[in-house]
This record gives sequence, C-alpha cells and structure tokens, in this order.
Amino acid sequence: MANIRNIGFIGIGNMGAPMAGQLARQGFALTVFDVQVANATAFASEHGARVASSAAEAGEGADAVIFMLPDERVVRHVLFDDGLAARMSRGAVAIDMGTSAPASTRATGAELAELGIGYVDAPVMGGVVFARDASLDIMAAGDVALIERCRPLFAAMSRKLWLCGELGSAHVLKAMTNYINACALINTLEAMVIGRKFGLDSTVMAQAIDAMCNGRQHPVVKKVMPHVLTRKYGTGMAMQLIAKDVKIAVDAAHSVGAAVPLGEVTAQLWRAATEQLGGTRDHSEIVRYWEDMTGAEL
Repeated sequence: MANIRNIGFIGIGNMGAPMAGQLARQGFALTVFDVQVANATAFASEHGARVASSAAEAGEGADAVIFMLPDERVVRHVLFDDGLAARMSRGAVAIDMGTSAPASTRATGAELAELGIGYVDAPVMGGVVFARDASLDIMAAGDVALIERCRPLFAAMSRKLWLCGELGSAHVLKAMTNYINACALINTLEAMVIGRKFGLDSTVMAQAIDAMCNGRQHPVVKKVMPHVLTRKYGTGMAMQLIAKDVKIAVDAAHSVGAAVPLGEVTAQLWRAATEQLGGTRDHSEIVRYWEDMTGAEL
C-alpha cells in the first residue's frame, strides 16, 4: 500500500486542532472540515491547509480521513448521511480518534469494508495539553497492516501507540480508562470531603494521597501487575483486613454525617468477596470475585 500523505481531518475543535497541527508540522497535506467554519478557516490560515466545504469533500483524494468527533452517531452521520464514504477512494482508510461505542465501530468497519475502505479505531488519552506537545497516548485497533500504514500519523501526534487487537477494542480500552479515572476522581473527592469534616487540611490530604496512592503505590503497579496477572497473590495483606479498613472509613464518615455512597458500595463488595472467597486469602485475590461473575480470566 502507498504511504499516507494526503489527509482529511474532520473536527477541528479543542483536541482536533492541535492534533491536526502536529500532522501539518510533519509535512502531511491536510484538508480540514469543521461545522464551525471559523475553526477550519483559522487552522488553514495558520498551517497552510485546505478548507473543505463539506465533510464529504474532505475525503476526496485523501489517503486517510481522521475523525475527532463527539461520538459514533456523528461519525456515522458524516460517513453515510453526509456522503463521505461514497467520496473516499478504495484503499483509503478512515480513522476514528474520538470515543465511540465499540459495537458501532465494528458495524461501521464492516460497512466500509464492503466499499473497499479500511477502518481503524484509534482514540487518544491525554487531553488538550498533551495534544499540543504531541505526547498523547494512542490506542489503535483493527487490521495490523492498516495500523502500521497509519503509524507515521500516530507518531506525529503521540508519545506511544498501544496495539489493542480487533476493531473496536481500542474504543473499549479508552472507555475503561476514562471509567477508571472517573471513579478515581469521585473516590478521591469523597474521601477528602470526609477528611475535611474531621478537620484535615485539604492540601495536606492531596499531597498525602498523591504519595500514598499513586506511582509505586498505585494498585496497577503494586498489585495488578506483580500479583494478579502473575497469579502470585502475595501482597501479604489478607482480604478481611482490607474489608475491615474500608468499613472503618465508612463508619468514620457516618460518625460525622458525611456522604459516602461510593464507600458504602465498596464496603459491601469487599464484604461479599471476603465471604465468598475466604477472609484469610490475599486481598489481591479479590480479582476472582469479578472473574467468577463475568466469566473471564485476567
């Protein structure tokens, strides 16, 4: 397959503009489109890109078309309702770099394949700041040969490319990472507000939580990789002790009238897992509780 040089980029917003800018700086020829015409015009003026009058026009003559759009419904509208897919050449590749539902991604890929167009899901992590300095993390899924063909594009925008597997699996990983981050934010804020009810200083709490819960102390680093994935289960702390500590945290919140909904559910889960698996087991074995419920093994 020929190298990708001509790129249509649809979605020149807060994320799309800096991402497309990295491609322009690496010498790719860009045709851009955004429903906010001023966004595309300003970008073209700064980077020497061509402005398309429609999403469909952005695909004419393009080796690849990149989407940085809100969700799968907008992606499908652009492709099939606005006529982009009909104007793309056979052998071209469409790349969804936003966050879309994986089932829709797979269905879209199948429809594009019938037209001779490749499809890759390649969502990004890092936000606007990292888009501006080309240090995003990109997760890519789909045909390996297609991903390798697109690798120079990804390299221009990111610090690392994570190969995920079958089409749609990168969108799954992106959703899961955002889910983890969303839970962590609620977890942290819930705990800090409880701490304030006890008179703790917010800055002291934030610094202590950073030191004690991140880096080498983060569960992925300290427990998942060395103990869960290896099935060693040797952290040295029993499930019943973690369950006890979570209960202490929840009881403490109740004692001062603090809201602790996430803590209450967490305490219930640890209690249930302890009863099912045995309290003396290493607490990293709680993974078995989820594996049994889900029917999948890490």
